Amino acid sequence: MRAQGRNSIVTSRLIALGLGAALLLPALAGAQQPPVPGWQQGRPGSMAGSSLAPNAPKLTATPLDQVPVGKLTLPAGFKAEVYAHGMTGARMMALGSGGTLFIGTRTIGRVYAVKDGKVHTIASGLPQPNGVAFKDGALYVIAINRVLRFDGIEGKLDNPGTPTDLTAAFDLPKDEHHGWKFASFGPDGKLYLQVGAPCNICKVDEDTHAVLLRFNPDGSGREVVARGVRNSVGQAFHPTTGQLWFTNNGRDWAGEDQPQDTLAVVQRIGEHFGFPWCHMGSMPDPEITGRACSEFAQPALLLGPHVAALGLRFYTGGMFPAEYRNSLFIARHGSWNRTERSGYDVVNVTFDAQGKPQMRPFLGGLLQGNSFLGRPTDVQMLPDGSLLVSDEQAGAIYRITYGP
Repeated sequence: MRAQGRNSIVTSRLIALGLGAALLLPALAGAQQPPVPGWQQGRPGSMAGSSLAPNAPKLTATPLDQVPVGKLTLPAGFKAEVYAHGMTGARMMALGSGGTLFIGTRTIGRVYAVKDGKVHTIASGLPQPNGVAFKDGALYVIAINRVLRFDGIEGKLDNPGTPTDLTAAFDLPKDEHHGWKFASFGPDGKLYLQVGAPCNICKVDEDTHAVLLRFNPDGSGREVVARGVRNSVGQAFHPTTGQLWFTNNGRDWAGEDQPQDTLAVVQRIGEHFGFPWCHMGSMPDPEITGRACSEFAQPALLLGPHVAALGLRFYTGGMFPAEYRNSLFIARHGSWNRTERSGYDVVNVTFDAQGKPQMRPFLGGLLQGNSFLGRPTDVQMLPDGSLLVSDEQAGAIYRITYGP
């Protein structure tokens, strides 16, 4: 009896241990599985072993003799020179009324200023301060979850002082994936920016994500300008109509050649451009279904698959030939989600008599075979009519001129 009792106790303990382990293993498995990075969402199982991944940013300064300005190709009559260098991660640009060029970054967390050939660091340690905009003597810096205003900044580049913190007033989401901002002031005096989808592909709150927004400069008066915009990192206002044009980056893992990035124009405040149900105006999403592409606003122009079309500006200067007047320059940052790289250039978009846009090459040479030397990110016109192009990879700004 004693032996049987001991065996019974041992058996009971083993069963209990087995049940405990069975209950514990799923919990441990769940705890050991990190969340899927946003860029991997939507990747089909058949591509689980793919080596495709976002290009790692360069976090060190490029010496002047290594800036690839000599590799740039341009149409006849145009020339390129280095306007500024040594600005690691240089991305979006804004021009001050006194001629100071302000530059935002992402992973390096800095904001730069260039005046009379000298580079100043205005701020550092910020969470992806990509967005920079200038109005009434003040620089607005828009990071992931920070909005700062540096008043009278052009007079104190060496000692900017403590900025006015407008973060609470703007109350932007804190998501990092597609959370970096492009910012600009419109002809109505309002500050325009975007909040991207916090994923590659997912359903979102259509009032908070995948939207273009505008605010009063103090952060009040928030209004949704457009919905269903997955990831726009470039907006510009037409010089005569005042309409808002923007670039939009399509989803990943849906094919080497689809969807294409797009150029679109807001015809009506609040209209919907399709994300997540529809891409590039005509491609239904393979995962998220239930709505037709015909329900949504259509893009004006397809810009190429996975090219990462970012900053854009209308050209209103007098230096370039007349055919460039009121045309668009668009920086295509360059692909990662396709085997054969594309983009890594600046294209020019002209408009025919009916207003239909047409794209043509402008600045190239940074894609050598299937390797890249630089990554154009934004464009900015100077008062003399020359065009600046930021290169995030080289941490440099190129100046494009035309003439003998």
